[in-house]
Amino acid sequence: MKVIIVGAGIGGLSLALSLHAAGIATEVHEAVAELRPLGVGINLLPHAVRELTELGLGDELAELGIETHALVYANRHGQEIWREPRGRHAGYDWPQYSIHRGRLQMMLFEAVKRRLGADAVRAGHPAVGVDPDSGVVTLFGGETARGDVVVAADGIHSALRAQFYPDEGPPIWNRRVLWRGVTQDAPFLGGATMIMAGHQDMKFVAYPIDPAVAARGASLINWIAELRFPDTVEWRREDWNRPGVLADFLPRFESWDFGWLNVPGVIAGAERIFEYPLVDRDPIGRWTFGRVTLLGDAAHPMYPIGSNGASQAVLDARTLAYELATRGDTVQALAAYEAARRPPTTAIVLANRGNGPEQVMQLAQERAPDGFADVHDVLSRAELEATAGAYKKVAGFDREALNHRPSLTPPAALG
Repeated sequence: MKVIIVGAGIGGLSLALSLHAAGIATEVHEAVAELRPLGVGINLLPHAVRELTELGLGDELAELGIETHALVYANRHGQEIWREPRGRHAGYDWPQYSIHRGRLQMMLFEAVKRRLGADAVRAGHPAVGVDPDSGVVTLFGGETARGDVVVAADGIHSALRAQFYPDEGPPIWNRRVLWRGVTQDAPFLGGATMIMAGHQDMKFVAYPIDPAVAARGASLINWIAELRFPDTVEWRREDWNRPGVLADFLPRFESWDFGWLNVPGVIAGAERIFEYPLVDRDPIGRWTFGRVTLLGDAAHPMYPIGSNGASQAVLDARTLAYELATRGDTVQALAAYEAARRPPTTAIVLANRGNGPEQVMQLAQERAPDGFADVHDVLSRAELEATAGAYKKVAGFDREALNHRPSLTPPAALG
């Protein structure tokens, strides 16, 4: 069996490593001419860290990321709404990491080159179409590649998804814009805490991402400022990754000095700022067409709520490799993969549209917009615990379920 992977992002590279570990031949075709460590911070939840650890990458993750100790939700005044331990500090068998997206991608890329060979990823090879019956992928310029299975891991603007859903149109903008940056500053809340403050129309997220900076007593803070705009406002929707302009959003956060974190100071301290409209796509009823299936953002692009995008792509990759390795028939394997992954990721996309676990911030804003003396005057402990627990189940990282789930490493790969 040979698998062609279209896209060398986190999902595509995780799949290449998983297939190689299972003894399945693969090659990766990437559109860009050179992979570079682009982007800003992301979080890897324990279920994804488990999968990368089982691929032998646990030590490298620990060197590159900050192990997250706690997550705190706060209102726009900096008052704590909910705090919970994360990763191993919450009883999981695996940590949660905050990490620079580009460093994670390059770590996976280097692992692919070491294990599969220097030419395993063929950069500058954008795919423009595929024959689902033969598994022949047409690349830009007329070159072709053929696989028994073709996996479209080419992101939210997937060319292969567009072939099967030609009338889908551009990603759906929900009238929110994110500005993202990285700032070196003093550690906050112990130096290993992720915070989300505000509500659904105005939010600030921050977490440290660099253990080398932390070792010097400082913190490299990845931050996200988010605003919702009225329906009458037109935005630069066609620009998915462009330099941000402070005047567009900083004035709205000027009063957000929490004492333990000076939000306007952190924003102003960034050397570069990027702007991203918050977009996703409607869930689709089918991922698999003949020999072709979808993975990661090509299958289920979602809002970055609940820290799930990269983690779900890793889970896709591990599940697909497991099914291909343990079932003798590729048709059955692709059907099993889709049956295992499409329903839960559909549920996450929809849950994220409803704010996911961040709904507690919105409830606090609605019930006590001027703040509170005691959060339990606004939200009961039971209500807070139920919101957090329900999302973990939807997203597949309920602690007991994850800790006791069988491995996705195929028996043959275990030796």
